[in-house]
Amino acid sequence: MVAVPSALPFTRIVGLEAARQALLLLVVNPALAGAAIAAKAGSGKSTLVRALAALLPADSPFVELPLNITEDRLIGGLDWEATLVKGVPVVEPGVLARAHGGILYVDNANRLDATITATLAEVLSSGVVRVEREGLSTVQPARFVLIATYDPDEGDLPITLLDRLGLLVPLAEEGDANVRAEVVRRHIYPDGEADETAILRGLIQAAHERLPQVHISDDQMTALMQTALALGVEGNRADVFAVEAAVASAALAGRDAVDDADLRLAVQFVLLPRATQSPADAQPSTPQLPMAPHPSSADAGPHDSPTAGERPLQELLLAAVQTVLPPHLLDLPFAERRRGRRGSRGQTLNARRGRFVRAVMGDPHTDHIALLPTLMAAAPWQRLRQPQGTTRIQVRRDDLRMKRYRDKAGTLYIFVVDASGSMAINRMREAKGAALRLLQDAYVHRDQVALIAFRGQNAQVLLPPSQSVERARRELDILPTGGGTPLASALLTAWQLAQQARQRGVANITLVLMTDGRANVGLQAPAGDRQRLRDEVQRLATRLRADAIHALVLDTQVNYLSRSEAAQLAQWLGGRYVYLPNARAEQIAQALATASVSS
Repeated sequence: MVAVPSALPFTRIVGLEAARQALLLLVVNPALAGAAIAAKAGSGKSTLVRALAALLPADSPFVELPLNITEDRLIGGLDWEATLVKGVPVVEPGVLARAHGGILYVDNANRLDATITATLAEVLSSGVVRVEREGLSTVQPARFVLIATYDPDEGDLPITLLDRLGLLVPLAEEGDANVRAEVVRRHIYPDGEADETAILRGLIQAAHERLPQVHISDDQMTALMQTALALGVEGNRADVFAVEAAVASAALAGRDAVDDADLRLAVQFVLLPRATQSPADAQPSTPQLPMAPHPSSADAGPHDSPTAGERPLQELLLAAVQTVLPPHLLDLPFAERRRGRRGSRGQTLNARRGRFVRAVMGDPHTDHIALLPTLMAAAPWQRLRQPQGTTRIQVRRDDLRMKRYRDKAGTLYIFVVDASGSMAINRMREAKGAALRLLQDAYVHRDQVALIAFRGQNAQVLLPPSQSVERARRELDILPTGGGTPLASALLTAWQLAQQARQRGVANITLVLMTDGRANVGLQAPAGDRQRLRDEVQRLATRLRADAIHALVLDTQVNYLSRSEAAQLAQWLGGRYVYLPNARAEQIAQALATASVSS
């Protein structure tokens, strides 16, 4: 789990300047707690982070956390082999404890299990790992900085984790030909790497030693706080991170006092990614309590007060913010309103964590050992296994029993939308709106959304299961409409998508069909044979019902034209039928909420 050193030194990696600056700030000032770097696959972000290991002091660990890590390897537990040999409990430290005093790195962090993410957030806040399992009760120090990289197209990090990381760095794609040429040149001519690394390591050490002496004024801190208010940044943790970032920036630049450039960097890396509103939308702040006089201006007049000096600083920072505001500010993770309904989303058996329900035979390297069932399985054989004169319990591999849990799981919503006919454009627009509404709540419930459209001769998966709002918006923007209605193909495609999701451990699947239920294109049935077309749809709907896939059929046909085909389809699926000829995204979301509660 210790990271493999990067093949390319930190100083020789071209581009990614924002990420490079953020990582240097983090090494200089561990009080920033961590950094999240969002960039597309192939951007070089992982190479850059791994190259950082060479800049750390010799005694600072650099530990990489694998995505498939189990809870016992994360927080630690009993070293079973040593415990059985010595006859006394022997504690094996987990990954978090081994990262104490250094850096913990996780790539593709948005794919981490929710329980692992929650544990990371807790340890970042407390600085210790508490092990309360299998008869153990121990506390181990675990103060480290966390670096998380991920592809935002595959979903964002949970708010609970982002909130505890000081620096948030979204990276744009490098489109400069000169930058790409420099990348190639540095791979071919690696001269001077050792000297550059040694120089940078010395600069970092000097900045770390200078850090306690760096001064930031009350006016500067107040300007950062006012900027945070203008951006709608919530909580005081971000205020503290902004000050720590500004101080670290000054120390890295060799200054003993924070200047405007340091403040702008703090806004860029700490406040702006946490924005929930544009500064233009900010309401005037309420009057504040009078501040204590500034030490250097005790005899100043009314026009020279510290408060009078705050406004130019705040205006300077807000002007800088306006030049780098992202185009979709309200789509940032901190701007998404978590209005999701609460309640049970079902449970998954054989999960890796949750409530222990039974013990089975399994692999001790990938599962959690159930101690008492293991000892009970070994007990009847002790007379045959124990040498004379010894009472030590002899446990063999065949005795090992593994824990099985029951865990809460999210839901996969599969939207199947009829893109044929004159109402197709309206149906697609509203389906898109409903899908995006669900995605905004996805992180609360661990939900995913997929979308299938059917028209012409077959169905097409427009959006595979995803939690990414931005990816959904991009994939759903353009879709041809009109043509035949291959309803059987749509049901088959939905069933195949559901089977793939089940193989990945998704137990709860809800199918949302927006259609009038009329099929005129079959898989094998001739176009004009209504009975065979009907039989195909019925067989596939029955299969979906047999696989315990919940269904909601939204009838989009006007009443005077309807022949109840959609209602019949809902009956075959064993699902709920809702008549919405002029469906709105809000109505669809409400129908889903009602269906989820009733199921």
